[in-house]
Amino acid sequence: MTKWILLALVFCSASFACDHHGSEGITIENSLWIGPHDKNAAGISEKEFNEAIDEVESIYKEIVADHGASLKIFRKWDDGTVNAYAKQDNNVFEVHMFGGLARHETITADGFRLVVCHELGHHLGGAPRKTDWFGSVRWAANEGQADYWGVSKCFRKVLEHNGDSLKVVKKMDVDPAVTKSCSDKFADAEQAAICVRSALAGNSLSSLFHALRGLTDPLSYTTKDPAVVKSTFHGHPLPQCRLDTYFEAALCDIDSSIDTDMDDVNIGTCNRTKGDETGLRPLCWFNPEQYN
Repeated sequence: MTKWILLALVFCSASFACDHHGSEGITIENSLWIGPHDKNAAGISEKEFNEAIDEVESIYKEIVADHGASLKIFRKWDDGTVNAYAKQDNNVFEVHMFGGLARHETITADGFRLVVCHELGHHLGGAPRKTDWFGSVRWAANEGQADYWGVSKCFRKVLEHNGDSLKVVKKMDVDPAVTKSCSDKFADAEQAAICVRSALAGNSLSSLFHALRGLTDPLSYTTKDPAVVKSTFHGHPLPQCRLDTYFEAALCDIDSSIDTDMDDVNIGTCNRTKGDETGLRPLCWFNPEQYN
């Protein structure tokens, strides 16, 4: 047993954003492989793959530099791995993106943008952060927080920079519940459109997680995951819980320029301590009472 613990600690050292076994990235461990010429390849094109990375990189390169580090995004289009992960190597914030995930049938261009943002969120998303075998806090924001920050800060900032969300949303098939919730929350039409795109991007990723787990129950914007955790869960929440996180993050009206904190879970977020009723991290993975 000691031997296996030591191996796990070596493989998933303080530099990796992964599970305790070092085998998982944005999604659970899986053996699915979708190569660039695979007959099952769907998802997005290589051009869209690179454009999404370019958009995030152009905005966050300087922000990462302000944190005393450099950003390095690995573009592995020919690699069929259906996953993505983050790593820190000294003062280099690494993001590893794979073509296999981009080619999955559930992935849209916005869904892939959100994958890039999620991985960057491990570096910049703040608290709550992952813990190691011994309960010590590590550098990486946990999975739920990377999801939440990925939408509420990174994805929103990218779409604000692009400034085309109103036009894009007009061409999308949108659940009426999403349209109403976003319109009720944001008086500004462009911000409401960003909210809609965020929710749909979250659905793209949640559908990927759903497929990889082999689940058949439908995902829903209105029927939430009823689970309530006793302590904050640092691993991969179930797909419905993750969709709840994406949608709530889309509805948080804290400005994307107000960042989160590495230690205080309430800074830069919609939260229960100040009486917010929407935009909250779901109780299916987050326990706010731990941080009071």
